[in-house]
Amino acid sequence: MPNSDTTDTFAFAGRPVRRMGYGAMQLAGPGVFGPPKDRDAAIAVLREAVAAGVNHIDTSDFYGPHITNQLIREALHPYPDDLVIVTKVGAVRGSDGAWLPAQEPEDLERGVHDNLRNLGLDALEVVNMRIMGDVHAPSEGSIEKQVAALAELQQRGLIRHIGLSNATSRQVDEAQRIAKIVCVQNHYNLVHRADDVLIDELAGKGIAYVPFFPLGGFTPIQSSALTDIARTIGATPMQVALAWLLQRAPNILLIPGTSSTRHLRENLQATHLNLTGELLAKLDAIGRDNG
Repeated sequence: MPNSDTTDTFAFAGRPVRRMGYGAMQLAGPGVFGPPKDRDAAIAVLREAVAAGVNHIDTSDFYGPHITNQLIREALHPYPDDLVIVTKVGAVRGSDGAWLPAQEPEDLERGVHDNLRNLGLDALEVVNMRIMGDVHAPSEGSIEKQVAALAELQQRGLIRHIGLSNATSRQVDEAQRIAKIVCVQNHYNLVHRADDVLIDELAGKGIAYVPFFPLGGFTPIQSSALTDIARTIGATPMQVALAWLLQRAPNILLIPGTSSTRHLRENLQATHLNLTGELLAKLDAIGRDNG
């Protein structure tokens, strides 16, 4: 399998990170709850990703809960020196798998310690504050208390860098007045384009933008136009959707998730696609048609 493109990097958390990373969410059971059906396959995906050059893995201790972090530790610990593991706090899982807010300072500290324990780390490289005002989309509201709590944990040496998830532009500005923000992780892909302006704002500030659900998440992107474009260049629709994101802005870091080594290889090969201006215009039109 060809390695992911090692020349296409972005300065993230103080080091050059390859723009095609890996998201571990799908390694847990159905609904991101409980253990995987095939633990050995999950371990294999993680090891193959790192062997192929991936040095940015996204996770959270509320995936499973605890499952994905335990898998990452089993598969990769002791971790390669260049590996950046990004996690998030701000939620917990109910006994029925529900996603519940956990936004108080004591909740965030508990979440940090859960991540440290299950990943086998003394300090977390990047912690995203998952904002839960609206579980499904960014919504306005002060996050001063939450960011200040993470900044205090940073001062104690438990966190090296702070990011935000499910955040608005105003919340990014508010957080930046408290602590340096290194990334924003929001819902964005070819057909979900609400953050177009925010991406460009962050690019101007040197802040990474990490789209979750880059391929549509639990409902994969479906577009006849996308399928036709992919067919003309001998790629899969999902590879084209990932390549479009990589060419959308230089600060975009991708974390497509999969529990399949075959899909992992397909995703990594998207780094070698170079979309022409004509194809980019056609792909942009898909987003406008779905906006």
